Amino acid sequence: MSTPPSKVPGAQELACDIFCAVIDNFGDIGVCWRLARQLRAEHGWRVRLFVDDLTVFHALCPEVDATLPRQEAMGVVIEHWRAPAHAGDTLSIADVVIEAFACELPRVYIAAMARRDPKPVWINLEYLSGEDWVADFHMRPSPHPRYPLEKSFFFPGLGAGTGGVLKERDLDTRRERFDAASWWRERVGIERPGDEQTVVSLFAYENPSADALLAQWRDGDAPVVLLVPEGRISGALARFFGLPGFTAGMSARADALQVYAFGFVEQPRFDELLWAADINFVRGEDSFVRAQWANKPFVWHIYPQADNAHVPKLDAALAHYTRALAPAARNAVTRFWHAWNGAGTPDWAELRRHRPALEARAARWAEELASIGDLAGNLAAHVAARMTRR
Repeated sequence: MSTPPSKVPGAQELACDIFCAVIDNFGDIGVCWRLARQLRAEHGWRVRLFVDDLTVFHALCPEVDATLPRQEAMGVVIEHWRAPAHAGDTLSIADVVIEAFACELPRVYIAAMARRDPKPVWINLEYLSGEDWVADFHMRPSPHPRYPLEKSFFFPGLGAGTGGVLKERDLDTRRERFDAASWWRERVGIERPGDEQTVVSLFAYENPSADALLAQWRDGDAPVVLLVPEGRISGALARFFGLPGFTAGMSARADALQVYAFGFVEQPRFDELLWAADINFVRGEDSFVRAQWANKPFVWHIYPQADNAHVPKLDAALAHYTRALAPAARNAVTRFWHAWNGAGTPDWAELRRHRPALEARAARWAEELASIGDLAGNLAAHVAARMTRR
């Protein structure tokens, strides 16, 4: 039995505008697209998503036509945020306005928000962080310096007192019903590997540690089957195997390592890749969150920032994820994550020795994370509370 969409008391159907600027990867639009779909499907909101790069968006959702200024996909209206001077004049202002990752709303839109009666609920959706300070700033209000508007900061997080992370209501059911054997035949064209082989999915940025890890898999005493979606790590695979490229449909073998390349995996099917593997290498924010719901051990390649500003975020996530592990397993995971993020050489053999403990921890961690509530549901509740107060 499905759960009915949540409604704000007295409201027929909330309208929501989400603004998203694509920086240089798929993370921003990946999070916004999941949020938009979930708010529409599970909470009954009318969602309009403003995106400045429809070409990147098309890779995540092939239904999106990069040439159209306005369209609809999966129940969400999509506007090409190309020259938003018209926003606020010819477009109605929504009940809820979400400014994703401090992308800065058009001035004319903010001015129109100030004229609206009642004022919209304005939310700045922040980047995910497991750091302790996040709970102190979550939902904190910030008045606009010029207009009678108040914006609140909404922080996704990994601990209590934060907004949590995105998770659809049917995700666990879909994972439990996943037919791995059929997936392998359809997507890879082979039978599902046996238990004597370790299946690894590799989704990562360019990484100087890739050659060392590929060599360990090649020379190891236990066979590894590697699944690689086309992307920024593909060049490392091509160099390792001495190939001009490593594109969708290609495969290569070297001793204990067998590798298969996929086309870029569209967002609705990415979870299947994680479910089909034994351990997942993920990058950025969106795939990092999906790996946590896959109930499998994973390794995170965090988006690198200047002056190593990303390292505290990496360590905060490690602290949450590994806190219930025995010291040896916790140290193995910490060393491997740090090495994969540029501090040392990954030790696959050490990590693999702790696989049973890591598998058990992955399942428990998913339960702990779920106890915070999902991001869309928590955001909807926050909106309802603010509307009740005004």
